Amino acid sequence: MSEPGGGGELLAGRVQERRSQIVLGIDPDPAKLWPGVVEASGVAATAAAAVAAHCLALIEAAGPACVAVKPQLACFERLGAPGREALGEVCEAARDAGLLVIADGKRGDIDVSAAAYAASLFGGFDTPYGHVAGLGADAATVNPYMGVDTLESFLSTSRPAGAGLFVLVRTSNPGAADFEDLPTGDGALWERIASAVDRLGQVSGGLSDVGAVVGATAPEHLDRARELMPTAVFLLPGVGAQGGDVEQLAPAFAPGKAGGLVTASRSIAQAGQERGIDPAEGARAEAERLRELAWSLG
Repeated sequence: MSEPGGGGELLAGRVQERRSQIVLGIDPDPAKLWPGVVEASGVAATAAAAVAAHCLALIEAAGPACVAVKPQLACFERLGAPGREALGEVCEAARDAGLLVIADGKRGDIDVSAAAYAASLFGGFDTPYGHVAGLGADAATVNPYMGVDTLESFLSTSRPAGAGLFVLVRTSNPGAADFEDLPTGDGALWERIASAVDRLGQVSGGLSDVGAVVGATAPEHLDRARELMPTAVFLLPGVGAQGGDVEQLAPAFAPGKAGGLVTASRSIAQAGQERGIDPAEGARAEAERLRELAWSLG
């Protein structure tokens, strides 16, 4: 990720510039949007326009306290073609605000399909009719459970685009223990994946272009994860609504302040409602609070 991406020299510089390791998760639910008036023709188009307006307002309010946004692709894709347009609008607004974009789709498939996913997420691809642009994400979350060859297929497209990957290693959901913690004879399954992440990465600026999703809800794994992946950037979901605590994430920042990216979604977007104040004011205050906490640990 030495070019635009989720790690390397650019990420370290962006973290220092913005004094933030906070990633604004964008998981819009059409039933829980900030108040606003939109006009569009058709149900899906109206819902997508409302989602886009909400997300742009959220970026404007909380973005200054963040280093990146992490749109959950499914929340946009369920709205059909208008949802994909809304996703592009949100990503463009994030870039205009100086934020990195981490596409959260957790894609994973065989080589041909992985390459197609990567083309869609990153730089696009050439057709006999001309070039089709991709989303232009700086990084994306990917699923390793079909093997290292699938990750290599993503890397063959992400690296030329100057983008990076965040591989699911030890996730934040309660069911993570069902498979990820299973013994393999050479450590738990997640530890095997962590070792693969370390092998696949290319280091620039002290950080690898292959990062790891390591849930903030299981901080007891962070020391071991950092031992296995000394240069990987850790994407740390689960803070706030899922119960993760920023103050327990110190091992993630061992390589420096850019070594960990703390993601928060609902806890930022819904902070105003929970505190009985203006949504934008609440989101801004919560993002700033998280930024100060994370910065003190790095």
